Amino acid sequence: MSTPSNTVKHIAIAGGGLVGSLLAIYLRKRGYTVSVFERRADLRQSIRHEGRSINLALSNRGIRALEETGVGKSLSHAAIPMHGRMMHDLQGKLSFLPYGREGEYINSISRTGLNQELVNAAEAIGVNFYFNQRCIHADLENTTLTLQAADQPNAQPERHTFHLILGADGAFSAIRAAMQVTDRFSFSQDYIDHAYKELTIPAGPNQSFQLEKNALHIWPRESFMMIALPNPDATFTVTLFFPVEGPISFQSLQTPEQIKAFFLQTFPDALDLMPNLVNEFMEHPVSSLVTMKAYPWVRNRTVLIGDAAHAIVPFYGQGMNAGFEDCRILNQLLDKHNDDWDVVLPAFQQLRKPDTDAIARLALDNFIEMRDHVADENFLLRKKIEAKLQQLYPDKWIPLYSMVTFNENIRYSDAYAIGMRQRAIMDDVMKTPGIETTWSDLNFEQIVQRLHP
Repeated sequence: MSTPSNTVKHIAIAGGGLVGSLLAIYLRKRGYTVSVFERRADLRQSIRHEGRSINLALSNRGIRALEETGVGKSLSHAAIPMHGRMMHDLQGKLSFLPYGREGEYINSISRTGLNQELVNAAEAIGVNFYFNQRCIHADLENTTLTLQAADQPNAQPERHTFHLILGADGAFSAIRAAMQVTDRFSFSQDYIDHAYKELTIPAGPNQSFQLEKNALHIWPRESFMMIALPNPDATFTVTLFFPVEGPISFQSLQTPEQIKAFFLQTFPDALDLMPNLVNEFMEHPVSSLVTMKAYPWVRNRTVLIGDAAHAIVPFYGQGMNAGFEDCRILNQLLDKHNDDWDVVLPAFQQLRKPDTDAIARLALDNFIEMRDHVADENFLLRKKIEAKLQQLYPDKWIPLYSMVTFNENIRYSDAYAIGMRQRAIMDDVMKTPGIETTWSDLNFEQIVQRLHP
């Protein structure tokens, strides 16, 4: 562990969640004194599941960052590989769509378990964590945080000054709130008409999985959908993405009878596996889905990172992965510029902003794909043709999902641009007369040449 040579010695990180704790490891390994201030209690001592976000899809971008910090290997026992999407139709018929080539998969992992591992790893190398610390003011001119004990409302606030502050405190960031009142700061938040509620499929007899273990299960129903991700204890975390208001919505399902009738009609095969459905549906909160964008991310020696800078909806499974990639890219820039933060901070925001904007667009697009298209025969044929293109020309035709999920060397913004060109080409290909029966006779080389003229 080297000692940084510039004037930045003590760094404060607001937020001890996934991004904040991983970032703390990166920075501590560079020789900085790192203090992390987290509003919530220590999750290692007070685990509360509130029906929100206990499962995440960990893929290559996140894995690479975890491996760089030495945390990756210790998590292998807690992650369940998911090799593709398992679609459930109204009659309970199953169809499987692989995510990529053989051997490519994403991982279902517990948010709480991963956060615990990261906090433990950070503390083990000397990071200081301070829990129950609510940031009530950030002085961007003087790099000062005013903190108050979150569990003691009458406690006296305390001011602390640092050489650098990193705001990793999530979508509703207190650090970003301080930036929002400064001049020429752009911020937007866009809620979609859908929200989500988390439910559970318990383990079967003898702690067995009641659904295929190595798949992400989807019940696509056009204007809404339900998904299920596996857990190591043989349960599945189920998430219903559903309109907030309207004739078929969370608003319309208020009584046990309405809930049972709706699931019997819409998700009959899942209903049989969910004995606690009504209680969970009545008790668990409805959580909103929002895209947030901000710029600039830097004010003096305070910088936003992760969801504080770019919160996205969860439909590409890239929110955590993008935040972890933020940490990795920041670390790369520190290597490149010898820890000169005056150079690194503007370079970081300029490099990452186009990529986070791109994944935000892709996440919204993927919601439509998952709820509307994955059960469509034309869509499945399109994916089959793209898989054949990748098989024949693996270096020249990489499907968009694979670029985003399995190739961390391709920037999100580049993947988006290439994906839009692929979409236009495939739109034309799908107009080929009789393609349903003749697709295997397509001139695949000519299709690839259109992407690489």
